[in-house]
Amino acid sequence: MTGTAHTETHALDTSAGVVELTVRNRDGDRPFLLLHGGGGVATMSGFGDLLAERTSARVLLPTHPGFGGTPRPEGLTSVIDLARTYVALLDLLDLTDVTVVGNSFGGWLAAEIALLDSPRVSGVVIVNGIGVEVPGHPVTDVRGLSPAELGRLSWHDPSKAPATSGGPRPDVAALISYTGTAMSDPTLVSRLGRVQVPVRVVWGESDGIVDLEYGKAFAAAIPTSTFTVLPRSGHLPQLESPGELLGVLLDR
Repeated sequence: MTGTAHTETHALDTSAGVVELTVRNRDGDRPFLLLHGGGGVATMSGFGDLLAERTSARVLLPTHPGFGGTPRPEGLTSVIDLARTYVALLDLLDLTDVTVVGNSFGGWLAAEIALLDSPRVSGVVIVNGIGVEVPGHPVTDVRGLSPAELGRLSWHDPSKAPATSGGPRPDVAALISYTGTAMSDPTLVSRLGRVQVPVRVVWGESDGIVDLEYGKAFAAAIPTSTFTVLPRSGHLPQLESPGELLGVLLDR
């Protein structure tokens, strides 16, 4: 089933200032909010189409402010503030039973949304997320990596990556505006113990950006989580093995 796709711009009055959100919306029934990582909205758009085509879901795919040349108010400088912005969007649209799905930086953002305990959110899926600190398993610093190096770290099979670039390039300036150069929050692991909503943590086993042990630690910090490993996948399962990821997503 395929819903009509259109792009909307919403102005949200938040504690960080007025935030303009560009959201690609595919009409449907049960809503899914898809949150992209540092590679930008293009890393989630194909998976959003697949989700809409295989189900009757309503798919919301926003571009995080500051990514892709979109405006970001000066006061919007933290992952928590961005999470509050997305909860405000759900309030504005009066949505319920929302499943939030985030990859990489979007996974960290999804975790922060879970911590806000919005009654509009019924479940969260974190796909190869970043944000926690795991001793001995740091997040790989992607700054300065060549496309080929990034492709080798991000994909189980780098030959599946776009031949010209090695995969989506991170928008480093936009990413760091939220995460800082460490791309983690030392308080996140302890705070995750307060999550109430059901969480699926899904990990591509060949991820060279945040490895499998990092994923296990992320899941272990969340009392409501289940952990699923995707074989033959790297940091971007929604691009490398979208059918397998969709199967996990719908097995709730």
